[in-house]
Amino acid sequence: MQFKNPEILYALFLLLIPIFIHLFQLRRFQKVEFTNVAFLKKVTIQTRKSSQLKKWLTLLMRLLALACIIFAFAQPFTASKTALNSKKETVIYIDNSFSTQAKGAKGPILERALQDLFDKTGGAEKLSWFTNNSERKNTSPQDFKNEVLSITYSQNQLTPSQVLLKANQLFSNEKGISKRLVYLSDFQQQETFPEIPEDLLVNAVQLKPVKASNISIDSVFVASKNASTTQLKVNISTIGNETTEAPISLFNKEKLIAKTAIDFSANSNGTITFDIDNSEEFIGKLQLNDANLPFDNTLFFSINNPDKIKVLAINEADGYFLQRLFEKEEFQFSQQTFKMLNYNEIPDQNFIVLNELKEIPASLATALKAFSEDGGSVLVIPASEADLNSYNNFLLTMSLGTLSSETPVEKKITKIIFSHPLFKDVFEKEVANFQYPKVNSFYNISTNATPAIGFEDNQPFLLQNNKTYLFTAAINKENSNFQNSPLVVPTIYNMALQSLPLPNLYYTIGTQNSIAVPVKLGPDEILTIEDSTAQFIPIQQTKANFVLISTTDDPNTAGNYKIVKENEFLENISYNFNRNESELRYLNPKDWKGAEVYKTVDDLFDSISEANSINSFWKWFAIFALLFLLFEMLILKFYK
Repeated sequence: MQFKNPEILYALFLLLIPIFIHLFQLRRFQKVEFTNVAFLKKVTIQTRKSSQLKKWLTLLMRLLALACIIFAFAQPFTASKTALNSKKETVIYIDNSFSTQAKGAKGPILERALQDLFDKTGGAEKLSWFTNNSERKNTSPQDFKNEVLSITYSQNQLTPSQVLLKANQLFSNEKGISKRLVYLSDFQQQETFPEIPEDLLVNAVQLKPVKASNISIDSVFVASKNASTTQLKVNISTIGNETTEAPISLFNKEKLIAKTAIDFSANSNGTITFDIDNSEEFIGKLQLNDANLPFDNTLFFSINNPDKIKVLAINEADGYFLQRLFEKEEFQFSQQTFKMLNYNEIPDQNFIVLNELKEIPASLATALKAFSEDGGSVLVIPASEADLNSYNNFLLTMSLGTLSSETPVEKKITKIIFSHPLFKDVFEKEVANFQYPKVNSFYNISTNATPAIGFEDNQPFLLQNNKTYLFTAAINKENSNFQNSPLVVPTIYNMALQSLPLPNLYYTIGTQNSIAVPVKLGPDEILTIEDSTAQFIPIQQTKANFVLISTTDDPNTAGNYKIVKENEFLENISYNFNRNESELRYLNPKDWKGAEVYKTVDDLFDSISEANSINSFWKWFAIFALLFLLFEMLILKFYK
C-alpha cells in the first residue's frame, strides 16, 4: 500500500495524547463510611472495575477513529509500477496487409480489429500509431478514432524487425518513460521474431481467420503465338481449401470472352489455357470467385500491338547468322557493309552489331558513344587480326577494358553465368552436360566488366557493361563453331530484346519496373499513366528513340492503365499486386520471447486498463472513522 500524502502519517503521534491523559488521569475517590463495611467494599471494587473497562473501550474507539481519519487524509492506494509511472507512451501498429482480408468469426479480421479499437480507445493520453503505409505521431484519442475506421488495405507488409524499428522512431528519446507497443497482426510468416529491447513492452494480438484457406490467380504468360492466335496459360493455386474446383472467367475490357473451371481434386496447383485472337490489342482481366481473400481473385494484363525492335548489323564478315536470328516479327532488321555505312541511320536504331570490323574509326566510335548514351545497345564482335589501337580506344570509352594480342590457341567455351540477365528464364536448371563450343584463337583482355560467358580457364568470352557487349574472339565459322551452338540464340537474341524492353503482360506494384515506350518527346512534353479515375506522372528518362518509364509504388491500385502523351494514347499497361500474401502461413506470437499475447483486442484493453488502474482506500477509512465514533457513542450510552 502507498500513500498520496505520506507526510500526514506523522499525525499518528497525536494518538499518544489521549493515551497519556488516560494513564495519568489522577481522579480520587471520596470515602463514605457506612455501617456495613464488608458489603460496601464489595460494591466499590465492582464499580471501579466496570468504570475502568468502559474507559478502555472508549479510548480504543477514539484512537481507532482518529487513526482512520489520519489514514483517510493520507489517501492510501495500491497500483502497479506501470500505473505509477506518470510518463507513458503508447504506439499502436495495425497490420493492414492484404492477408488481413481473411474472414474471422465476425467478418474480415482487420475490419473487426479496427471496430474494437474504435470502441475501446479513450482517455486523454496521446498516442502514436502506424500501418504498413501510413503513420501518425502524438495524436489525441479522438483524432485516432476519427481515422482508424478509414484505414484501407495495403500491398506492403512490414516484418517484425521493421515494426520494432518503426515504433522506435515514434517513441520519444526521454529516459524513464514506460513504452508500450500494441502489435495487431495476423503474423503471416516472413521471418523469425527479433529480440525485444528491455525498455519496451510488446502487447501482441494475433488476428486469426476462421480457416486458413485461399484460391489465388498466381500468374499468366504467353505459352505460344502464331499469326492468328495467342495461347495464354494461367497458373492457379489453392491452400487449405476443400473446394475441388473453381470457375475462372476471361474478359477483354468488360466483355466476357471465355469461362471455364479448374479441378483441384488431384493437385493444389493447376493451369488453364485460353486461346485469344491476336489481330488486335487485348485489355484482359482474369477473375475467379473466392470469399476468403479478394485481392488475388483478379489479375489484369494487356497485350499491345508490338513495336518492332530496330536492329542494324554493320558487317565486314558474313552476317547471315544475324539475319536468321532477327528475321522475326518483333524485329526490324537491316544490315550494311562498313564501307557503305550511313551514319544518319545509327540514332534511329535500338541494337547495333559490329560484326568483325577490322578497325573502329574515331568517327564511328563517336557516333556509337552518343548512341549508347541515348539508351542504345551495342554488340562488338572483334575480327581476327583487328586493329587493336582503334578497338581499345573505343572499348575504353565504353568502360569495357583493353584487348591485347591475339592468341592462336584452341579453347573451349564452358562457363555460363546462369544468373546473368541474358540467361534469365532460359535454362530450367544449370546445365552440366552441355555440348561446349570452342574458338581457335582469342584475345586476352584486361577489364572490370561483368562476364556472361567464360572459357574453360575462367577467362571471359562475353563481357557486358551497361548495354554494351563484347566477345573476346571472332565467332565466324573459320575461328569458332559458336554460331552453330544452341547458346548463340538466347545470347544475341536476348541482347536485342533487352535493348528495347517490350511491355510485359503486367507489372507488379511495389517492385522496380522499367518500361521503354517508343516515342520521341519535345522539350516540355511528358508521359502520364492514367485510368478512368486517376492519373500520375512516372519517373521518365528521354532517350533518342524511346522514353524509359520507371514505376515502383505507383499506381496504388491494380488495374489496366494507359500510357498517354498529352491527349495522345500510346499503349496499354497493366499492374497487379504481389501474390506473396496469398500463402496463409502464420507465426505463433507465443514463441516471441518477452511479448505479452492476448486473444482479442478487448482482452488487451481490459488488461491495460487494469494495469493502469489505481485503487484508492481513503473512503473506506472515512467510513471506518464514522463507525468507530458511533461505537463510542453507543458504549457511553448503553454500557453499564
